[in-house]
Amino acid sequence: MTHQVHAFEPPERFVAGTVGEPGDRTFYLQARGGGRVISVALEKVQVSLLAEKLEELLLEANKRFGVTLPEAALTVGHDNEPLDTPVDEEFRVGTLGLAFDVDTSTVVIEAIEAGEPDADLSGSPLDDEDDEEADDDEPDDDLDRLRVRLTPEATRAFIDRARRVVAAGRPPCPLCGQPLDPAGHLCPRHNGYHR
Repeated sequence: MTHQVHAFEPPERFVAGTVGEPGDRTFYLQARGGGRVISVALEKVQVSLLAEKLEELLLEANKRFGVTLPEAALTVGHDNEPLDTPVDEEFRVGTLGLAFDVDTSTVVIEAIEAGEPDADLSGSPLDDEDDEEADDDEPDDDLDRLRVRLTPEATRAFIDRARRVVAAGRPPCPLCGQPLDPAGHLCPRHNGYHR
């Protein structure tokens, strides 16, 4: 079976976004460029982890390679626009891979179609050679991918938006931390009783 690699190096726009109401949202990564728009679905926790790991990657690139990091407050214009429509899910993400390309000072994000058992967010994000060798002999070569190459500034803008998207959901219960529903909440800390 042949696979597709949707490469945007660099994209005109790369964002995390949602479709639906809080409590029933579907999360997407969406890349636009060259007259194409690709949307891939993923879980809320994957968006949150991606933002967290990208922040760690930028800090590590700064420490190891002296990459200048953009200030969070200095990012030019926040992208608060909705996802480009129609939002057609290309595939559901199973694995996210991150790398820093020292030669071009860019961040590479790869979202791989579900079908792999392990996520690649905990590995060493700066070892490009190891990632390329591992890809050559792993059985995931027949899975679709979305590959995006971002500048540190674009990465910071993606992180900021991803965090806003995740935080825009239902507010957490102050006692148990579970999301509060508009219809009510049976808090396990009260054994289901309201005060």
